[in-house]
Amino acid sequence: MELRSVLFMAGCALALAACSGKPADSSVKTAAAPAPASTAALHGDFGPPQGEPIHAVLGIPPNVPPPLNRNYPAKVIVDLEVIEKDMPISEGVTYTYWTFGGTVPGSFIRVRQGDTVEFHLKNAPDSKMPHNIDLHGVTGPGGGAASSFTAPGHESQFTFKALNAGVFVYHCATAPVGMHIANGMYGLILVEPPEGLPKVDHEYYVMQGDFYTTGKYREKGHQPFDMDKAIDERPTYVLFNGHEGSITGDHALTAKVGETVRLFVGNGGPNLVSSFHVIGEIFDKVYYEGGKHAQENVQTTLIPAGGAIMAEFHLDVPGSYVLVDHSILRAFNKGAMGILKVDGPENKAIYSGKEVDSVYLGDRAEPNLKAVAVAADAHASGKLSKEDQIAAGKQLFTGTCSVCHQDNGQGLPGVFPPLAKSDYLAKQNREHLIGIPLHGLTGKINVNGKDYDSVMPPMMQLTDDEVANILTYVLNSWDNPGGQVSKEEVAKVRAQPAAAPTAEH
Repeated sequence: MELRSVLFMAGCALALAACSGKPADSSVKTAAAPAPASTAALHGDFGPPQGEPIHAVLGIPPNVPPPLNRNYPAKVIVDLEVIEKDMPISEGVTYTYWTFGGTVPGSFIRVRQGDTVEFHLKNAPDSKMPHNIDLHGVTGPGGGAASSFTAPGHESQFTFKALNAGVFVYHCATAPVGMHIANGMYGLILVEPPEGLPKVDHEYYVMQGDFYTTGKYREKGHQPFDMDKAIDERPTYVLFNGHEGSITGDHALTAKVGETVRLFVGNGGPNLVSSFHVIGEIFDKVYYEGGKHAQENVQTTLIPAGGAIMAEFHLDVPGSYVLVDHSILRAFNKGAMGILKVDGPENKAIYSGKEVDSVYLGDRAEPNLKAVAVAADAHASGKLSKEDQIAAGKQLFTGTCSVCHQDNGQGLPGVFPPLAKSDYLAKQNREHLIGIPLHGLTGKINVNGKDYDSVMPPMMQLTDDEVANILTYVLNSWDNPGGQVSKEEVAKVRAQPAAAPTAEH
C-alpha cells in the first residue's frame, strides 16, 4: 500500500472518531516509516524491511545484476572493497587505478525503492590512501561520504533508505576529490521502482571517464597521473569502462536481431560532459539524467559529469554498432569507443547496404591490438625484432592509414598516392620518410610516374614507437625495399623543427 494511502486512511479514522465523540483506538497501528520529505518519493514502499537480509549481487562491468523481481522492501547488505591496482589503460600502457571492487567503473549496485541498505565499505590493507563513497542515490550528508571515510585496512558501515527510484552515480569524495575520481573511483547504483523495469533481452553497464597521464596518448610504459592536465581539463584519454578497448573486439557487447537492449550509461568525469551516441541506432527511449521521464527517438544524449542515463532500443539488422562520445575526436583520438556486435538475418527492406565499414572503427576494427602490446614488451626487454614491428605496424596501419592508402597499399587513383611498389619510398632518405607521418606532406609529388597533389595531415597523435612500427610495416610490404625504423630514430626527427612545406617532383 502506498504511503500516501496509509496516511489518508489513518486521517479518515481519526476524523470518524472525532465525529462519533469517541477517542481514536490507540491499538490501530500506522506505517512506522517516516514520511519522506520529497513528494517525488511517495510512490515507494517505505514500510520496514521484510524477510531475511539480502546480500546484494554486484555487477562487474559491462554486466548488470539480474532484475530483483521482488514486491516488498528488504534489508540489503552491500559489501564493496576499495582496491588500488596497476592495470592496462591501453596496449602497452599501464596506470595505477583506484577502484571500487577492482574494476573501473566500480561494481554495479542494484536495489529496490524502499529498501534499507546497509553499506559496508572496506579499504584494502595495501592501499596507500584513505577513501570514502558518495552515492548520489542517498539522502544524507555527503551521500554517505561523511559516514564512510575509511583508512587502509579498515571498514566503515552506514545505513540509508533508498527513497528515490533512478540510476545514480557514486564516487569517492576524499580530498583531493578530483584526483580520486580521475583515478577511476566511480560507478552506478540503480534504485528500481517498486514495479521493476520493463523486461528486455540484454542489460549492459557502460561508464565514461576522462584520464590524465604525464605521457601522451598511447605512450608506452607506466604512466603516472598528471594533476596539471586534470586542472586544465586536458585529458590524455577519454574511455568507456576504464581502459581502451574495454568493450571492443573480443570484449564487445553482443545481441541478436529482434532483441531489445537497455544501456545504463554513466559519466564519472571528473571534468567532461559526454555526448553519448550509438552509430547506426536510434534510442527508442532515453531516461535522461537518470530519472523517470523518457524522451523518445533520440540520436545523441548528453550525460553530465556525475550523471547517468538509461537508454532502450531494439535491433532490426545485424552489424557492428559503435558506441562513441560524439565529441568525435575523443572517440578516434582518445579512446572513447565501444562496439555492440549484433548477429542475425539481414533485412534488406530496412537496410540494403553492407555492415559498418571496418575502417570507420579505426584501429579498434581489429579484434584486439595484441601485436602492439607484444612489440611494446619486446622493446622494453631489448628483444624487439623486425617481425614484431611489422605485426604491430600492420594493426596500427589498419586504423590510421588504410582509409586513404587502402589495405593493399594501392591508394586511390588521382587522389592518394600508392605505398605499394613505391619508387617514392625507395628514393627518399630515412629522415624524410620519418618526417612525413610526423609533420605531414603538402604539395605535388610524383609516385610511380604519376602526379598527386593532396594533403597528408601530420599524425602527431602517434607515439614514436607507433610511427616506427607503421613505417617498418610499410617498408616490408607490397614489394617495397625493406628496412627497419627504430623508436629512437623517430624521436630524433620529432625533436627537429618541421621543414617548410615544398612541392616535390
